[in-house]
Amino acid sequence: MHLEIDLLRTFTVIAETRTLSQAAGRVGRTQAAVSMQLKRLEDAVGHTLCKRTGRGVVLTTQGERLLVHAHKLLHYHDDAMAELSGKGLSGTIRFGCPDDYAAVFLPHLLRGFASQHPQVMVEVVCGSTPRLVDRLQAKSLDLALVSLAEGEDDAIVIRHEPLVWVGYLGGNAMNQVPLQLALSDLDTLDHRAAKEALERTGKAYRIAYASSSLAGLTAVVRSGQALAVLTQTAVPPDLHILPPDSGLPPLPSVGITVKLAGPQPSALVEAFSRHIHAVLPLL
Repeated sequence: MHLEIDLLRTFTVIAETRTLSQAAGRVGRTQAAVSMQLKRLEDAVGHTLCKRTGRGVVLTTQGERLLVHAHKLLHYHDDAMAELSGKGLSGTIRFGCPDDYAAVFLPHLLRGFASQHPQVMVEVVCGSTPRLVDRLQAKSLDLALVSLAEGEDDAIVIRHEPLVWVGYLGGNAMNQVPLQLALSDLDTLDHRAAKEALERTGKAYRIAYASSSLAGLTAVVRSGQALAVLTQTAVPPDLHILPPDSGLPPLPSVGITVKLAGPQPSALVEAFSRHIHAVLPLL
């Protein structure tokens, strides 16, 4: 028994889309053919990999385990074929990344992909998740990392990041009444999470500063006059994550996933998406 690359590729698309019909469209086969491929893969590994529900398919525990290996095997397979055939991927990818993930995640994602596909150019656009989604819908981006609210589409989440309250050590922001906040756009998850948490506990607050950029928010926090809500990954070393006993209400986590501009991405976009899925959980 062995794992066929074609079956693994279809399986990863099923895992991403969570429906056989969407997976069929992505791989260019009929739904019946995709279902047959899934059955062949399950026979090969000796386990049920997906359970069908009214809303699509859900990976079993064995399916989740295989998915990790599938991403790695496809990654090595595609690299070997590109190198040995002399037909490495080339072209340009338009990639969106939220500001709060850029500093930590982007260097690793871009460096690793460039080492595998040196002829590919990645154009990066940074912005908040709602603005990146707008650009995906307008087809001015090919794919983007985006944040999801806690519990939203958990099946497609690649990584979770906690939201945290952030201040400047020695600043006066915690002592001000009402609490002074520095938040990003109204429709962003940090803005919504901060307001909902404070309103739930009845704590008075005022949005004193607004900025759509991470640099703007952290500059305000460094002044000591306001607190911000950031993903833990985005907190610079000179700023202070406020502990649970600070008197501020707890905040949720957010999920990180990849969204594509269309249902049938190019081979280049598909390769970069697979790269993100393989590398991001390890960072």
